[in-house]
Amino acid sequence: MIALLHGRVDALDAGSCIIDVNGVGYLVQASTRTLAALPSAPAVARVLIETHVRDDAITLYGFADPAERDWFRLLLTIQGVGAKVALSILSVLSPSDLINAIAAGDRASLTRAPGVGAKLAIRLLSELRDKAGTMPTGPGVAILVAPEGGTEADALSALVNIGYRRSEAYPVVVRIMAGLGEGAGLDQVIRDSLRELAIK
Repeated sequence: MIALLHGRVDALDAGSCIIDVNGVGYLVQASTRTLAALPSAPAVARVLIETHVRDDAITLYGFADPAERDWFRLLLTIQGVGAKVALSILSVLSPSDLINAIAAGDRASLTRAPGVGAKLAIRLLSELRDKAGTMPTGPGVAILVAPEGGTEADALSALVNIGYRRSEAYPVVVRIMAGLGEGAGLDQVIRDSLRELAIK
């Protein structure tokens, strides 16, 4: 099994790249995030590899960092998620964005990925909720847990209703609530959250 390629970037294409290792060109499928992280040809790159062997093909999937590879493996455990859909999700959401989308119950963020409809998004949210806390996010990224009621939940609902994505609004609401304290009023939380979201 191939676990790592270290060689010259020969070509970058939509959804794949060719890595030349000592004269042998390996076709590697990858997310747009990984492809964007690779240097331009003919620079040397190091790509983590997940090898899938079937009766009719050997396919290599490449990742710029271990967190993305680990999420790819986890996504494949969900019924209805194949390698193409997993890469599609990882192209739209980084590992930390994915964790926040799952914690916030943000179906809209998941359905931005081609191949992910409403039913699959619901399955992803329900099946990954317990597993997301153990997954790597990258340095300095906090894992958030969505509120079930109270001012936090009401503020989040209001922001979503006016067009913000749950995964985008939720971290802001958490920060505002922490700064204002437990007695914060709903109007103040919404006003301060809108102010911060407008700056982004």
